[in-house]
Amino acid sequence: MPKPSSQEVTNLLLTWCQGKQEALDRLMPIVYEELRRQAHRYMQREKKGHLLQTTALINETYLRLLEGSKVSWKNRAHFLAVSARMMRRILVDYARSNRRQKRGGGVEAISLDQNQIPSIGRNPDLVALDNALKALANEDDRICQVVELRFFGGLSVKEAAEVLNVSSKTVMRDWKLAKTWLAREMNKPDKDN
Repeated sequence: MPKPSSQEVTNLLLTWCQGKQEALDRLMPIVYEELRRQAHRYMQREKKGHLLQTTALINETYLRLLEGSKVSWKNRAHFLAVSARMMRRILVDYARSNRRQKRGGGVEAISLDQNQIPSIGRNPDLVALDNALKALANEDDRICQVVELRFFGGLSVKEAAEVLNVSSKTVMRDWKLAKTWLAREMNKPDKDN
């Protein structure tokens, strides 16, 4: 089956927003493949033996997207951005749940791809990364979105630029700044996370 065009996905999302069930029926297999691609890219960076598997992440994201059916989808890029943010929230909730279950100790650390955030000296836990991203969003929301799209969504520079409606050069500049900013934030002494 040929990969659907970005415009076809956008049209199906817009038609679904208008309440047409047949659009949702055609959209779901396509959307599921988009989610699989995102989740697979992200889970490849996780440590072996991580209890949350790719399929579980896809299914949870898929269910949350269906629950959020009142979203006024703009286009495929908007879908990718929202799903990347949902995956982040799911993974952070999972990490926080593990932390609570272990009574505050030893959250499963994620391993950041050295090509993506090489300046962080240790493998941060997902909760710490989420806290740093929240602080980054307060400083510059677009730069935070670049991290979400690239790290959590697994999007290329070109895809992230499309989602954010900016140039690839802008995404690269934001990405470089984000790596430096996150390295600084995550290397600060812990503040009662």
